[in-house]
Amino acid sequence: MAKKEEFLKEHEYLNEKEVSRSDFPPDFIFGVATSAYQIEGASNEGGRGPCIWDAFAQSKGNILDGSNGDVAVDHYHRYKEDIEIIAKLGFDAYRFSISWSRIFPDGLGTKVNDEGIAFYNNVINALLEKGIQPYVTLYHWDLPLHLQESMEGWLNKEVVKYFAIYADTCFASFGDRVKHWITLNEPLQTAINGHDSGIFAPGRHDQPSTEPYLASHHQILAHAAAVSIYRNKYRDKQGGEIGLVVDCEWAETGSNKTEDKVAASRRLEFQLGWYLNPLYYGDYPEVMREILGERLPKFTEEDKELLRNPMDFVGLNHYTSRFITHATESPEESYYYKAQSMERRAEFEGGEPIGEKAASEWLYVCPWGLRKVLNYLAQKYNNPTVYVTENGMDDDDIDAPLHEVLDDNLRVRYYKGYLASVAQAIKDGVQVKGYFAWSLLDNFEWAQGYTKRFGLVYVDYKNGLSRHPKSSAYWFLRFLKGVEGKSGKEE
Repeated sequence: MAKKEEFLKEHEYLNEKEVSRSDFPPDFIFGVATSAYQIEGASNEGGRGPCIWDAFAQSKGNILDGSNGDVAVDHYHRYKEDIEIIAKLGFDAYRFSISWSRIFPDGLGTKVNDEGIAFYNNVINALLEKGIQPYVTLYHWDLPLHLQESMEGWLNKEVVKYFAIYADTCFASFGDRVKHWITLNEPLQTAINGHDSGIFAPGRHDQPSTEPYLASHHQILAHAAAVSIYRNKYRDKQGGEIGLVVDCEWAETGSNKTEDKVAASRRLEFQLGWYLNPLYYGDYPEVMREILGERLPKFTEEDKELLRNPMDFVGLNHYTSRFITHATESPEESYYYKAQSMERRAEFEGGEPIGEKAASEWLYVCPWGLRKVLNYLAQKYNNPTVYVTENGMDDDDIDAPLHEVLDDNLRVRYYKGYLASVAQAIKDGVQVKGYFAWSLLDNFEWAQGYTKRFGLVYVDYKNGLSRHPKSSAYWFLRFLKGVEGKSGKEE
């Protein structure tokens, strides 16, 4: 494994000085991000139909604390208050997702739900009134339940058609004001956690060697169909841009051995290459074809024609990094990980952790990894426009005085380090145009329920869901104003 002293010396730039707003171009976008199921609530209001997470959360044992998103943090009723917070903190943009089943309750696109359209119109208009740009994600994991129950959701190619209808409706309804569109959020997580390990909705795990790859195949085609519609029908008159959000944990080679270097490369192909290679080069990475064989679906000539519609940007969600070593017998349980013949390690040669640990068992603070992913993206895919669409860390939900839980110093250090990494990537020549902190609010954290808190703003679950900005929120407030060298609470 890597020696800690040598490794840290290589990344000394992270400690050189306080990161400041002036380290970024004047037109660089700073925003915060959320997703519909995690914050909206109002699951039975406004004509919304059920989604797969409604059903998944109701099944005993799926959510750590037995909770669900029926109310979440009630953003549906409190969106004006939340947008006011974004404005007061000084952010330029807000990335949020639209609930497909709030637009088409059954997912089929036969009858649009006017109340759903009205809700998102209200959110978009409220943002624009405050000078905040909406960055809208069409799909953040909350597939309409009817599509899952009637046709097995992403496993059926028909879903591509229904996603295209939904996307078209959103472009037509909101595109006069929304200029930044994201088709899908982290399709890898839908594929693996939803169709391999089964720890996310729809909770499938019986055919892990085939279903994740089929689900991903159809997600890629759904993305391409939406891009085609936007480019052909809307872009010229609306003047916006459209892209895809992928997630990547940086794979740092665990040693100088060739087999470890190959394993780290393979790991990146199984994360980024899985989605970006088809969209940039027309097919899956060769290494995936070699390992998975017939389990990996093939693109028809018609599919390849659809894939030729280039997207305008890549959204990157990044949180943490790992050392990667080759392993013939992978310790991972998931078929997806076993197929990669590697081991992910979270410690240096001497046993020290790769970085400070956040609350989630998978999340270590490794700011250097973000610069490396961004450079890898630039080199592999001809330096596309990139937005860092999610980056953040979590605390455990603990029973402590409010002033203690608001003093999130590790999160402040996290953001300082990762933003310094982004600034360095820009100096390296990567075309990073924006950065979104995850998340605006503490919220429903998927299988972890409300036990983990990623928010810049604390939500008091026991006292009416009141909002309280944390030290990290006030750090961003000063950072965005150009006030350097301070950390902690509001002055």
